Amino acid sequence: MGRGDLSDDEWMRLERHLPRNRGRGGRWQCHRQVINGILFRQRTGLPWRDLPPQFGNWKTVHDRHRRWSADGTWEKILRAVQADADAEGRIDWSMVSVDSTSCRAHQHAAGALTRAPRIPGRRRRPARHRSDEGLGRPRGGGGGGGLNCKIHLASEGGRRPLAFVITPGQWGDAPQFIPVLEQVNVPRPGGGRPRTRPDHTGGDKAYSFRRNRRYLRRRQIKHTIPEPRDQRANRQRRGSKGGRPTGFDAAVHGRRNEVDRTINRLKMFRAVATRYDKRAYVFHGTVTVAAIQLWLRP
Repeated sequence: MGRGDLSDDEWMRLERHLPRNRGRGGRWQCHRQVINGILFRQRTGLPWRDLPPQFGNWKTVHDRHRRWSADGTWEKILRAVQADADAEGRIDWSMVSVDSTSCRAHQHAAGALTRAPRIPGRRRRPARHRSDEGLGRPRGGGGGGGLNCKIHLASEGGRRPLAFVITPGQWGDAPQFIPVLEQVNVPRPGGGRPRTRPDHTGGDKAYSFRRNRRYLRRRQIKHTIPEPRDQRANRQRRGSKGGRPTGFDAAVHGRRNEVDRTINRLKMFRAVATRYDKRAYVFHGTVTVAAIQLWLRP
């Protein structure tokens, strides 16, 4: 086993959730070798063609990652791994924090074909396809004038990602608060409705938006989001029409650093910290694979 490869314990947790061969002939061969090749590329960020021969043909590794990103296989595996963790009591629902991070796009990530991609062997598009490919130029030159994208992330208290959304770099944080929380969906192995609602939600001032607070109140989710000074002054100026002051607990808000630490763990994968994938759905699969490995670790 090489450095960064799946350990025996991690493989035992993952193997039962992988696609299996059905019928005559073997479509999938040596899942463990191929997945270790995908993880090697995730960790190092090298071009697919430069994969060491110990992982087999580079095209086999690349095609499997692209296929599983297109048809949602990686997302199904992530849900299954999260369900196992929830059944073992390893998900901390007491605090789920939301934040975003920017990922600089390498020059190889630009120039995708304008024609919409198709799932290999099927007549439909990938579920995570975006016409803008999730690339944009941030306002104010914050990204150095180059292309980048954003990962909007919801993290549980154990510093592992529950859900995320990929957008262009110039998109704001507040409008993505609800879409990120809507992606939280952890199945229950024993049956029943999946868990989608945390006990408490936190975020920084960027998420202090009236629509977001209404959404949390409607779903009966407690939240700790600081109110910016201008919003507080505007509410006070409106008097009774401005509504009641928002509650804020500084001690609970201190746990918001958990999502920052989750982002730091994700960006240990160089293929996540710097985007090399041209297609948004492939990069979504890249981030999903990184999240799966974080969930497989003790």
